[in-house]
Amino acid sequence: MLLSSLWKASFLAAALPFASAERVVSSTSLNPCLANSGFSASLFMVALTPNNRTLSFDIEGVSTISGKVNAEIELIVYGYSALTQELDPCDAENKDLISLCPMTASTIKLKSNLNDISPEIMSKIPGIAYTVPDLDATVRIRIRNATSNDVIACVEAEMSNSHSVDQKAVAWITAVIAGLGLVASAITSGLGHSNTAAHVAANAMSLFGYFQAQAFIGMTAVPLPPIVAAWTQNFQWSMGIIHVTFLQKMATWYQRATGGTPTTYLSTLSNMSIDVQKVKRGLEMPVRHLNRLMGRSNAATTDLQESSRVVLHGIDRVGFKANIETTNIFFTGYAFFIIFIVLVVILVIAFKFMLEGLVKAGKMKSDKFVDFRNGWQTVLKGIMFRVILIGFPQMMVLCLWELTQRDSAGEVVLAIFTLVSMISILGWAASKVIRIAQRSITMHKNPAYILYSDPVALNKWGFLYVQFKAAAYYFIGPVLLHMLVKAMFVGLAQKNGTVQAVALVLIEAGLLIAVAVLVPYMDKKTNGFNIAIAAVNFLSSIFLLMFTEVFNQPGIVTGVMGVVFFIYNAVFALVLLLMVLVSSGFALFTKNPDTRYQPMRDDRGSFIKSQTQLTTELDALGATARGEGKGTQPYNQSRSGLEDDDSMSQTSVEHQRQLAAKEGHYSEHYQPAPPRSPGFANQAQGQVPSGPPSYYGRSSPAPSGRAGSLRNEQNFRAANNSSPWQRGAGYDH
Repeated sequence: MLLSSLWKASFLAAALPFASAERVVSSTSLNPCLANSGFSASLFMVALTPNNRTLSFDIEGVSTISGKVNAEIELIVYGYSALTQELDPCDAENKDLISLCPMTASTIKLKSNLNDISPEIMSKIPGIAYTVPDLDATVRIRIRNATSNDVIACVEAEMSNSHSVDQKAVAWITAVIAGLGLVASAITSGLGHSNTAAHVAANAMSLFGYFQAQAFIGMTAVPLPPIVAAWTQNFQWSMGIIHVTFLQKMATWYQRATGGTPTTYLSTLSNMSIDVQKVKRGLEMPVRHLNRLMGRSNAATTDLQESSRVVLHGIDRVGFKANIETTNIFFTGYAFFIIFIVLVVILVIAFKFMLEGLVKAGKMKSDKFVDFRNGWQTVLKGIMFRVILIGFPQMMVLCLWELTQRDSAGEVVLAIFTLVSMISILGWAASKVIRIAQRSITMHKNPAYILYSDPVALNKWGFLYVQFKAAAYYFIGPVLLHMLVKAMFVGLAQKNGTVQAVALVLIEAGLLIAVAVLVPYMDKKTNGFNIAIAAVNFLSSIFLLMFTEVFNQPGIVTGVMGVVFFIYNAVFALVLLLMVLVSSGFALFTKNPDTRYQPMRDDRGSFIKSQTQLTTELDALGATARGEGKGTQPYNQSRSGLEDDDSMSQTSVEHQRQLAAKEGHYSEHYQPAPPRSPGFANQAQGQVPSGPPSYYGRSSPAPSGRAGSLRNEQNFRAANNSSPWQRGAGYDH
């Protein structure tokens, strides 16, 4: 009875609903492990319940074997062969298998519930089979000819229990904390704490990038250990792979309306075997994947007719595990990206009108969020660019993958349009930042000069460079290139997991070396944060390469590495989440959160116009550098060239510098002009300013809110001959 039960338990393929408190070991598919195997199953469902010692199974298959056979059953747990047993169907002890002695070439249908399995049999099953999440266990059966002892069929069943590390709570917690970091940075920026906002935003963006890197690993075509596949599934929300019923109906409708044919894998689980690709361990043949040479929309029906078993890998596997039809994956990710953009726009506009209402009602001081209230349209543009940057990896991999799948003509058009537009937008933005920085270096010998002194440039393009030190403004180029190349291999190389793994090792190694050598981020803590992420991503890519089994390591090595992968990534993710959560809490609930961070060495704080309480000579000089000194003209955005695409030539730049020096705009030592109080023009006419100062659309006020004088400024300079701002700008005196 033991051998009979084990043999039948290995033939099963669909999951049965179980209570979470009940211990159950079940199988969801029966996979061939031999070329031209003499047995195949179209339906295979089995479950072993130890509490009541029952085994239920439902098997439908086709056998091409005739004659007497023997069977060999092997139980493999985490790559280790835990049990091997010979089975003779003609043995009198195996009454349940007497119909298979001898076997005949025909259709086989077996459906039964075996009750009161002996305790001796149940004791042979290890306890970890019921408790360890994402059990990596396989029952493999080889059928041999009783006369020649040749293997004529080989099948295996992947066993699982009801425990998994793929939990919706994990996905929600990671998403909420990452979003909280971005919201906290936006609020602190509006309150004038630019240093804190830059740090929190940089860490939140890096955390989001780490989540997307984990999702990328799950999207590769590499056969992953069950625990790795389940862990990476927690982060597929960052790719927009989220199941929503009405959205799935919309995706199916859109695909049909634009000439596509949707797959029906989820609705046919009761009569066909769907298998998600898992680790290969010394199989007699590699598992053959579903043929994708033709467009999926055209080949789906043919595939289902020709084969009752479908093996899903890579992005298809991710979508299926998320309860999304494979032909709806692209549209789902695209729809969530558009929804995210629209939601952000609505929230920003609502926040602006809420602030205005609070000020008018006297519930909030008029000097709060003044920069945002007066320049909210420019801020909104910058937020939109940041959203595009967040969604760049997601849409690149999905769009490139869609070009290989061709679900429908309409979806291909969406993919091409999105691909071209996002690359163009971010490419233009990155080139704009580089041009602005180079102009600043040419005119002022400091890239931070214009990058941080102009509020429009800072709010619109700052998302690309505030996380880096001023001298490393160009590093956004390598970062975008890293994202694009990585998405290309994940999206376009779905037929070859080994190519993807090797490519990711090289790509992640390149980024790690660049970050560790150039240390481009704003300070030591941020550099350490990002170097750690790059190092973990590189280590994960090495594990991914091991999962391909190109080194032919023992199966137990791969099984153990899968558990190790989960452990160190879970610990690292927890540490990152706590760091971002703590920094966000300090940013939101501390009166002056900037005290937690040291000033940037690139003197960006002296150039940012939103700071109205600066008192040092460095800040006064920064005001002069922005064109706020005596004899200067009001700040004009079109004159600055930051919005125009025109670039100043070296000759015109030098001419303007000489002209400015002659007119007294600045001397060799950048002699500052007397600062002006906000509303200076109105006060000269005996009028009182009606509201807080705005830095959009007019000349900026002095950096100090107190009434100053030229005499005080000159006395301060006399006592402090050495100007740190001059040194930061490249002037040596």
